[in-house]
Amino acid sequence: MAVAVPGDRRRGPLKLVIAVLVCLAMCVGVAGAGHAAPKPSVKKLRKELKSLQKSSDTLISDYYAGRIELQKVEKAEKAARRKLGAAQAVYDRESAQIRLMAVQSYTNGGLGLVDTLLGEGGLNGMALVQQLANEQNARLHGFAEVRDTHLAAKREAGAKADDLRARLKTLDGKKRKAEKVIEQIKDRIDLLHDAPGARSDGTFVPQLPAGADNITPRMRLVKQLIAERFGVPYGIGCYRSLNDGGEHPLGRACDFMLSRGGAMPSGAEIQRGHEISAWVIKNAKRLGIMYVIYRQRIWHVRTGTWRVMSNRGGTTANHYDHPHISVY
Repeated sequence: MAVAVPGDRRRGPLKLVIAVLVCLAMCVGVAGAGHAAPKPSVKKLRKELKSLQKSSDTLISDYYAGRIELQKVEKAEKAARRKLGAAQAVYDRESAQIRLMAVQSYTNGGLGLVDTLLGEGGLNGMALVQQLANEQNARLHGFAEVRDTHLAAKREAGAKADDLRARLKTLDGKKRKAEKVIEQIKDRIDLLHDAPGARSDGTFVPQLPAGADNITPRMRLVKQLIAERFGVPYGIGCYRSLNDGGEHPLGRACDFMLSRGGAMPSGAEIQRGHEISAWVIKNAKRLGIMYVIYRQRIWHVRTGTWRVMSNRGGTTANHYDHPHISVY
């Protein structure tokens, strides 16, 4: 019978631990391969999106507050620069007067112009010249203090402005990054919604309008996603009974209004219309979009390009105040 040496007794438990760890690692690996992490739910993504939007709103608020502060500092810097220029001009003028007095005093044997006016009173004239020089020097010292104060104010405002610009640049970078992440999450939420009635070959089953809004389930989904993603403050018009040859009476079209009463939208609302149109085109094949009309142009999924439409005689008729979205 073999006798175990002390070293073998120590290595035995160690080998056992290693074997167990290897087994666990293999089991976890197999389990991980067989059970991929589930896709995040819409609820979870919306919660994440809400948190990010809150952070983004704070960044945007800080950014614009910083811009306002920078405008004030730049205004103060400009005022300090202007005051510095005026103070420097006075200082230069007083300096020139003192230099002139010194030259006159030297060329006239120390008497200067004042001594000439006083005749033979050389001593009194010299004292007067000295008194005037002292007064000029005192004034010059005062002007120098004012000049240096304005120079310090200019430097301080300039340094503060530089610091604010650097902070704004950092905030702008963070804001852009947050906006990018928000867009990515919105895209992930969109991808969790598939248009109802899609066939495997990329076509779509015809649908009838239903519900209180008289639109098809496919159109209802597109309407919901656009409203949630972009917000449409001036309303969304879908079904109408007037049969004008379009998709509205069929419940397959909606107008996403950008103004009221046929008025031309603001620049921000026009941009909202472009963003809605671009998003719809990007998701057209997945959501069953047939065509988009915006600003007297039409985009059809079959061609994949925009073309200009004929003039129909008005802001609304030419779709300048809303994108029109039609689905299959």
